Amino acid sequence: MSVSSEGRIANLPTLADVRTAAARLAGRARVTPILRSEVLDAAAGARLHFKCEHLQHSGAFKFRGACNAVWSLDEAHAARGVVTHSSGNHGQALALAAASRGLPAHVVVPEGAVRAKVEAIEAAGARIYRCAPTQAAREAEAARVADATGATLVHPYTDSRVIAGQGTVALELLQAVPSLDTLLVPVGGGGLAAGCALVGRGIAPNLALLAAEPAGADDAARSLRAGRRIADVVPETVCDGLRATVGTPNFDILKACGVAVLTVTDAQVLAAMRLLWRELRQVVEPSSATVLAAIQAHPEVFAGREVGVVLTGGNVDLDALPFG
Repeated sequence: MSVSSEGRIANLPTLADVRTAAARLAGRARVTPILRSEVLDAAAGARLHFKCEHLQHSGAFKFRGACNAVWSLDEAHAARGVVTHSSGNHGQALALAAASRGLPAHVVVPEGAVRAKVEAIEAAGARIYRCAPTQAAREAEAARVADATGATLVHPYTDSRVIAGQGTVALELLQAVPSLDTLLVPVGGGGLAAGCALVGRGIAPNLALLAAEPAGADDAARSLRAGRRIADVVPETVCDGLRATVGTPNFDILKACGVAVLTVTDAQVLAAMRLLWRELRQVVEPSSATVLAAIQAHPEVFAGREVGVVLTGGNVDLDALPFG
């Protein structure tokens, strides 16, 4: 499998699709700021450019993909609304995106999801449906709701419209800082990582593409090492936004684009999160902090590099964090 200069892989989204998504999102999604820190640069021995997606609508990059999906629907499909399954950020993002077009939103939420995130989904106007905390249960309930309502399923990370929307993060970052030689993003289900990889390979072929993943949910790292998608990893991590199994199209894109995954422990993530709060004065959730944790845990990979670092979300349930 190969990727062309336009980012084409089989029937998956392309760089052209990301550019179309960027035009669709103009005036709807925020162009988030890029922050720097001399202290963090010195500690890493690198130049770090933090793309602040925790300042996006809904508090996470997920709004980009959700909004692209919602606004790409024709009128007939849009009238019946949208449905998804989500433990938090994607559900809230889809609900907000649907509200921006006046559409109903249905969100299937697994038992045990972070309370603050579930409350945010409800506040955004979605109808909540509960299910068992398994991928199979989530998908089955979402399919049932779609059948019952006629709503269009917008998968959290395998939907090509979502992948293209998430890729606009890298498009903005590389347009703002064309001198980047490395791009680092968190990886869970892989929508953001895949979209950013398509952009990186399409417009900066020599860009080093890296992803950070919790060691307790390292299916992407295992899959890329094995050369095939491994879906039987049982996640155990404080990074609730990265517990999803990497999707099939997402894995195909990561593999084709030569993305390397760096794993980090929960202890490293929480230490990095504290550091981001202290030095950048930015409240980010654990999933976001995986990227700085990876830089700290693997300094030899980043020394002397100019790195685009994507901070993905800031929806923190403070009471649930094991700060001690």
